[in-house]
Amino acid sequence: MRTPIRMLAAGLAAASLAFAPLASAQQKIKIGFITTLSGPAGVIGKHMKDSVELALDHLGNKMGGVPVEVIFGDDQFKPDVGVQVAEEMLKKHQVDIMAGIIWSHVMMAVVPVVTGAGKVMVGTNAGASPLAGKACNPQFFSTSWNNDQSPEAMGKYMQEQNINDVYVMAPNYQAGKDMVAGFKRYYKGRIVEEIFTKPGQQDYQAEITQLRAKSPKATFVFYPGGMGIQFVKQYVQAGLRERIPLYSVFTVDETTLPALKEAAIGQYEARFWSPDMNVPASKRFVADFRKKYGYTPSFYGAQSYDGMMLIDSAVRMNKGSLADTKAVVAAMRKANYDSIRGPFKWNVNQMPIQDFFLLRAERGGADGVEMKIQKKVFNDHKDSYYQDCKMAW
Repeated sequence: MRTPIRMLAAGLAAASLAFAPLASAQQKIKIGFITTLSGPAGVIGKHMKDSVELALDHLGNKMGGVPVEVIFGDDQFKPDVGVQVAEEMLKKHQVDIMAGIIWSHVMMAVVPVVTGAGKVMVGTNAGASPLAGKACNPQFFSTSWNNDQSPEAMGKYMQEQNINDVYVMAPNYQAGKDMVAGFKRYYKGRIVEEIFTKPGQQDYQAEITQLRAKSPKATFVFYPGGMGIQFVKQYVQAGLRERIPLYSVFTVDETTLPALKEAAIGQYEARFWSPDMNVPASKRFVADFRKKYGYTPSFYGAQSYDGMMLIDSAVRMNKGSLADTKAVVAAMRKANYDSIRGPFKWNVNQMPIQDFFLLRAERGGADGVEMKIQKKVFNDHKDSYYQDCKMAW
């Protein structure tokens, strides 16, 4: 029988039911998964949702022998909507655990709601720096990264290449600020200027004109999803990439390559995972994803797949139940599953310790362009905030 999957409309009013304790013997595992399923960022949400459903296929639609129901919710890229959806999942649908979320400002709003209800939140993308540091919480786990880590890798690479006079751009929200901070932590050359643009912005002509006037040696940007598609296209159309090389994180990837195509060729990115990773669990994920959906998965999907496998490991270790939150936390800390990144290691803040790579967009693949790993930049890289986390295991 197909796993029940329910979709919540983002605008539904939160139910007024009180939080009810779960029975010790569960008849069904209920997972609330929040992502963005509408607007330009909806392509990211699709990668995440499809990957969750593939994980359930691989698990036989059960966790620890118990049937699984996933309820998907659309946060519409808005913190208040994310909170509304989370409250409905917790109160009306009585989910056992929460997962997902793309955006850091949404995650920062939702985590207190989830943990305040006594539930565990498994983040499968947003890596807001407070949650890695002073605001770390035993009920928050991440199967992705801290925001700063990928730009730290790119900053290290550009520093080693002696690239000076860099122009920096990012959206003006928590993740954008974290990305710039991470880049500057390892890049010690001259920053020509830092520009923070409106989240979701689609027209960058004014900013590109300003950039051209400054004539930097290189540009570093963070523009995920639809923002990245528009920025890169406009940057290339302006004839700047040949004059001012463009380096990026979370901008050119499997969610944006089908739209960027030739415009992406030669683009460098840094991240922890790529579809060409030589890891058994990753190779199975990529092959089965392509077979099931007919397109190449992104790291957004890989992280979401990992999140489901992490939850499954906790259900298995707790004999088919997520009722005891402390026991769930203890089981998740063991990370007893085959990750798409290979051996999984937690830091004390429940963020992964992992390798980071330099990738390049090259000709090939189903869409005519694909990301390929060029070199390892960091080995077993820890985020820069874990020492501020006072959580004791």
